[in-house]
Amino acid sequence: QVQLVESGGGMVQPGGSLRLSCVASRSDFSFAVMGWYRQAPGKQREFVAHITNGGSVIYADSVKGRFTVSGDIARNMVYLQMNSLKLEDTADYYCNAGRWIGKEVVDFWGQGTQVTVSS
Repeated sequence: QVQLVESGGGMVQPGGSLRLSCVASRSDFSFAVMGWYRQAPGKQREFVAHITNGGSVIYADSVKGRFTVSGDIARNMVYLQMNSLKLEDTADYYCNAGRWIGKEVVDFWGQGTQVTVSS
């Protein structure tokens, strides 16, 4: 089995920045995609951004132009640079990684790191 370990959450004022990091506990696991989801209190978990092992990136409309996902998928690392943070960005942020097992992509999840945007 593999664990995804996030770090970098915290509290910041509106307009501030934070950088999240995620690393897998095993380097012999190869992922097809790594990225981030978030879940605000009382809401469903939602997609934020991901990067594939081919370097393609996708963002949720709500974070485009403010967040940047990057990483070294071959080394099982992914980052999320969050700029111009808004109150509505407050959520628990979860690292996600997808790995091909047979004909399916199996998802792995981190424990989450809390991001609070507050004045």
